[in-house]
Amino acid sequence: MNFAFTDEQRALGATVRDVLRAHCPPAALRSERRPAWEQLAEIGFFGLLLPPDADGLGLRLVDALPALEETGRACLPGPVVETAVAAPYLLEDIPKLASGSVCVSVLLPGQAYAPDADLADLLVVARADGLHLVTKESARLTPRPGADPCRRLFDVAFDDSVLLDRSYVPALRRATVATAAQLIGVGRQLLTAAVAHAQVRTQFGAAIGSFQAVKHQLSDVAIALDFAAPLVHRAALSVDEPVLSADRQADAPLAARPGREADRPVPSVDRDVSAAKAAAGEAAALAARVALQVHGAIGYTDELDLRFWLARAWSLSAAYGGSAVHRARVRESVIGGDLRRYP
Repeated sequence: MNFAFTDEQRALGATVRDVLRAHCPPAALRSERRPAWEQLAEIGFFGLLLPPDADGLGLRLVDALPALEETGRACLPGPVVETAVAAPYLLEDIPKLASGSVCVSVLLPGQAYAPDADLADLLVVARADGLHLVTKESARLTPRPGADPCRRLFDVAFDDSVLLDRSYVPALRRATVATAAQLIGVGRQLLTAAVAHAQVRTQFGAAIGSFQAVKHQLSDVAIALDFAAPLVHRAALSVDEPVLSADRQADAPLAARPGREADRPVPSVDRDVSAAKAAAGEAAALAARVALQVHGAIGYTDELDLRFWLARAWSLSAAYGGSAVHRARVRESVIGGDLRRYP
């Protein structure tokens, strides 16, 4: 399969990259909780997946992948995935969602805590009886320890809420894929930082980047990221594809596209999502380990900005299910005999 992003998709990613370079530098990670939020709202980032009648652009998740990857590359703080990706599939008739004026956090099945819940105007919390929409005034938040200082975690309790009559599955799938895209961006930034440091750090009178052992480790990271990225692209296409039977069962009856049979054999959407998250999480974790080894002990220090990307790789790898969880799902699918491919 010859997969390539369109010029429009790449242009969207480049625009987000330029905004984040200008308004979310590493210094902002030390002093701001939501840097570049207003600037991203101005270019329509938070309305990418919203329908036009909700002031959105009506794009597919795959269209937003380059932009989401850039948010990972910049280590952008705040509930970005929850507001820009999960909320459009969980909430309806929420004014100003596309403008970024309304910040959303979610606590869906498989998650222990809600990320950046203290910044959220609205929270969507899954309970045994369904999804609850909770306002910030009704929520009682308890901070919980986490690896990422720019992605704070909270336990959520509430007294008043509105019960939402919808499935959480479409939002959870897309949030998982979007997080995988962010992990690719985080991993690529870690690789860039490690390569740059390997070129200037010297031992025995030579740059450590000239040593074969260091070259091999950096190459392993590049290969892992290059192998993981297409799995993320495939998963985004899967969740956007209306003829997939698993999507129809979980979301609602959907008609097949013209020229396609509704019962055409296709892989499981959940298998694609899990393969993407596992691969992206492991690639980012490898990038973090190698970057730390290349930098040495200074990688842990507060003075070095690298620590923000290390923490983000670790926190997002665990978000929406860690690699072990998603590998188990892929294994169960394969052992169960689902070896179909698409198209």
